[in-house]
Amino acid sequence: MSIIGTWNLENFCRPLPPGSPPSPTRCAAADDAAYEAKVEALAGVINEIGPDLLGVQEVGSQEALDDLVAKLPGTWHATVSDHPDARGIRVGVISRWPLLDIQQRINFPGHLGPVQVEDDGTTIAEMGRGGLAVRVEPAPGKSLRVAVCHLKSKLLTFPGNQHSTHDEGLRARYAAYALFRRGAEAVTMRALADELLQGDGTHRDVIVLGDFNDDWQAATTQILYGPPGSQIGTGGFDHPDQGDAERLWNLAPRILKEGGYSRIFEGQPELIDHIIISHSLLTKLQEVHTATNKLPTVTGTQPAAPHDKPSDHSPVVATFNF
Repeated sequence: MSIIGTWNLENFCRPLPPGSPPSPTRCAAADDAAYEAKVEALAGVINEIGPDLLGVQEVGSQEALDDLVAKLPGTWHATVSDHPDARGIRVGVISRWPLLDIQQRINFPGHLGPVQVEDDGTTIAEMGRGGLAVRVEPAPGKSLRVAVCHLKSKLLTFPGNQHSTHDEGLRARYAAYALFRRGAEAVTMRALADELLQGDGTHRDVIVLGDFNDDWQAATTQILYGPPGSQIGTGGFDHPDQGDAERLWNLAPRILKEGGYSRIFEGQPELIDHIIISHSLLTKLQEVHTATNKLPTVTGTQPAAPHDKPSDHSPVVATFNF
């Protein structure tokens, strides 16, 4: 059995170098003691889960991820995206298996034009936080291809790095800008998934992991699924069709059936961290769940409010029979 998961580590960054000016827009631990406590807390949860591979989000650097795996028993391999956002956070992977064929993804695919992200007309043509893909060999002669992403947050940031506004027109526009970005990033990750699937998802083991910043039925999340139909819980799920070779399945319905969630937003539990798999993995899936329900509440006006938990997200983990 092998355990695969995804976890947003929430602002997992080393302290700024001595003498650096404070920056409210830069991810950094308050001090060495706070950072060490964070490393220990994250390692404790990972040890409890016992994953073989974990896609992670909100990592400040390769060095921070190396600090974390140094606290884990056994031999681990770690890599991060070369493309962080303006805060310095990025996605990464830690794995007991060697990481092979590492791919970076940042640019929107062909035919998808730039999207507007600011009132002044600023546009972008790449992901805010780059995607990452790796290949591992969970058993001799067996390949598993894993992509990791962290799509644009639905938490809004207005001009001046503000998280609230009394201007409802401004709020509506910036909600649209966030949606434009998240949709374009989902298209970019779907293009990466197509490359990993190579039109043969009935035989190729492919997983897309990450913080999608919306639920499994959101239009942006559904972009990753490919051909419509036969998702888990639908009438066509048990019936093979021509879309199976390119379709991906979200494991969210099985998590939600057990009452699982990965974040609490404005007091309401939600599942925004997802594990999405190719057809070949459906028969290998044993179970899937969220690892903890002890989470702080995230609010839109104070998304970085302090708390005493390892992260404001729960890990989402699945067990497969490779």
